[in-house]
Amino acid sequence: MSESSLAELLRSRGLRLTAQRQLVLQAVMELGHATPEQVHTAVREVAAGVNITTIYRTLELLERLGLVTHTHLSHGSPTYHAAGEHQHVHLVCRECGAIDEIEPELLRPLADQLATQRGFQIDIGHVALFGVCGQCEDGEAK
Repeated sequence: MSESSLAELLRSRGLRLTAQRQLVLQAVMELGHATPEQVHTAVREVAAGVNITTIYRTLELLERLGLVTHTHLSHGSPTYHAAGEHQHVHLVCRECGAIDEIEPELLRPLADQLATQRGFQIDIGHVALFGVCGQCEDGEAK
């Protein structure tokens, strides 16, 4: 998202574009999947005075604006990525921590069945499946 588009979106919501908001969004887009702590580290390289509380508040705001989304890929902090990306399911290895992505169509039969039987709509962008990756299973990544 360009700086002018971000500024326009914020203004339409009664907010203003701050350097911190711009830096946080830029960090999320550059890092791909990133925790607030990773975003904080990236932002501090440019603006040393930005604290972790500002990062969390800004990520929450950007998510409310529909610019980023998050999922829980571990027991720790949520992981954020740009909302403009196509939806995907996260595969998280419990052994090495690797994160892979698969197309949501692989879960479509389950999603359709849950919608039909229970009226439940899956938010694919927040789905994370935990297991052991092929490398760890084969003993290569240990």
